[in-house]
Amino acid sequence: MRTSITQAPFGQLTDGTPITQFTLTNAHGLLARIIDFGGIVTELHAPDREGRLADIVLGFDSLAPYQGDSPYFGALIGRYGNRIARGRFTLDGREYILSTNDGNNHLHGGAPGFDRRKWDATVDGDSLRLAYTSPDGEQGYPGRLDATVVYRLTDDNELVVRFHAVCDRATPVNLTQHSYFNLAGQGSILEHLLAIEADAFVAIDAESIPTGALAPVAGTPFDFRIPRPIGACIGADDVQLRNGQGYDHCFALARPQGAGMMRAARVVEPASGRVLELYTEEPGVQFYSGNFLDGSLRGKGHTYGHRSGFCLEPQHFPDSPNQPQFPGVILRPGQEYATESRFRMSVAR
Repeated sequence: MRTSITQAPFGQLTDGTPITQFTLTNAHGLLARIIDFGGIVTELHAPDREGRLADIVLGFDSLAPYQGDSPYFGALIGRYGNRIARGRFTLDGREYILSTNDGNNHLHGGAPGFDRRKWDATVDGDSLRLAYTSPDGEQGYPGRLDATVVYRLTDDNELVVRFHAVCDRATPVNLTQHSYFNLAGQGSILEHLLAIEADAFVAIDAESIPTGALAPVAGTPFDFRIPRPIGACIGADDVQLRNGQGYDHCFALARPQGAGMMRAARVVEPASGRVLELYTEEPGVQFYSGNFLDGSLRGKGHTYGHRSGFCLEPQHFPDSPNQPQFPGVILRPGQEYATESRFRMSVAR
């Protein structure tokens, strides 16, 4: 049996626009639920070593909180995932000024970004295709961008996320997926064992803007080359941890020359045995340890306390339009933006 897709209403936007939730179920009973508002993954159910399913992503029961104070739970992010310093960049000799929604800086495409937009949804066999057209000037970005994202839940227990975009003027593009995971289904994520395939990370200042340096992980709290608990060093006296108020950093993946899809990270929850692996074609992955969750949000029967979820966001590096030494993010007319990431679920025996 290949993956089946069903759909049901998921409320209405304030202007009356109906929102639909799509349920993807594979041959093993795993299921993902995704809405066409923000392309948000509202649920992702995976088994433990006893075969018991639990929802391993943070989210809400209804549409309204996703339109309110949601910290990008489960959402698609664009045009530019992560931060752009001072909301400004220069492209082909012209300065562009973006909206600022993170202090002095531009974060995750502005407010609203792609996470707060209604996407056009189409079911194509075992895939859910979402499309959004970002008009010229949206949040200050140049040119029209036609973006599509395809979600697919495979019988290998992978949630596949494939991005594609084209433009009519040169523009920065850095799309990502922003789910918060808790492989236990609830509680703290500090005992989760994390490994990241990275020898360096993007150093940041007190505003979480890159300094321009790639800092070696060796001998620091950022060394996840060998699995260790997320909480093992999170309280260390380290300037980078202070700047991020925990882990909120882009790791530069140790990508072999010419490599395409690679495993970027692996997380194990010891009690349940659930395993999450991220495979991606991107050069980096932002690891965020839920530092700003404070118990004020509640959904699906849970209160989301401090560090009750973590994010692994496959992406290019933050502030790349202002950092020429970083991998390029400028998409030009006639080019295609295409990248794929896979979130693979399994069980450690």
